[in-house]
Amino acid sequence: MPTNEPRPTKAVRRDEARAKAAQMRAEQERKAKRNRMLAIGGLVLAVLALGAVVFFIVNQSKERAEAYGSVAFGGGGDDVVAPALADVEAPAPANDEGGIPVSPAGVGEQGDDDTVLSIYFDFMCPVCGQFEQTNGEDVKALTETDGVTVAFHPLAFLDHFSQGTFYSTRAANAYAVVADESPEHLVDFMSALYAEDTQPAEGSSGLSDAELAEIAQGVGVPEDVTGKFTSTVTGTYEVEADGETTTKDGEWRTFAPWIKAAYASAQQQFPDLGTPYILIDGVKWEGNWQQPGALRAAVEQAAAAKG
Repeated sequence: MPTNEPRPTKAVRRDEARAKAAQMRAEQERKAKRNRMLAIGGLVLAVLALGAVVFFIVNQSKERAEAYGSVAFGGGGDDVVAPALADVEAPAPANDEGGIPVSPAGVGEQGDDDTVLSIYFDFMCPVCGQFEQTNGEDVKALTETDGVTVAFHPLAFLDHFSQGTFYSTRAANAYAVVADESPEHLVDFMSALYAEDTQPAEGSSGLSDAELAEIAQGVGVPEDVTGKFTSTVTGTYEVEADGETTTKDGEWRTFAPWIKAAYASAQQQFPDLGTPYILIDGVKWEGNWQQPGALRAAVEQAAAAKG
């Protein structure tokens, strides 16, 4: 139906187009402003979240530093000078080489002409766990074999891979305490720490002190002995920097100096030291410990050769 309304003039149409364009621009600006605000808000939230994570990590590190600051000798610093084995308190059954010999005569006993199997290990070392799974029963049997002594050498070179808890030192110290005060449970305690469902992963915080005590009690170690796992002693230690040595006071677990000294001694003796590191009568065994029975056969063969 025809309309009598006049057709908008060109000027009116132009003004309407301009008004519409201005409206669209205003809407786009509002959207852009909103997106900017959302982006800024998201960035602020991300910064706050990052700050919270950093705060948590720093606070956790501080708490762990306070909780585990008196574990390792000299605080576990890389600049700490290792003491000599002859200058530190060792577990009663330990030998002069930083090991704990076990033979049919008992813990701390070694026959004059025994074939000696020496095993160097770290309780956080995953390969050591595999070694125990393959050879644990054979090694235990060798400790009961006439003419054979097994010397166990606990090391703590993976301390820096336990999130500040110094697990390797804590576990080695617990092992040393058991050797010192409940030696009849030593071999079983070692096996329990390496159990497949027990050994902590490298890079984790490791087992807690309470868990170490619970495992030890599970193999028969008395509670009054496990209570000494966290005992500490005070003393002095040296740090070396820029060619100068400084003496400081410190506090650490009972056998931490012995653990530090034993590791340093082993490093000096064996430049290729790793774990597990295996010697038969002082000579590195190059056989395949991953083959069940191979290590035991090699030790028995060496013992038989002595007559």
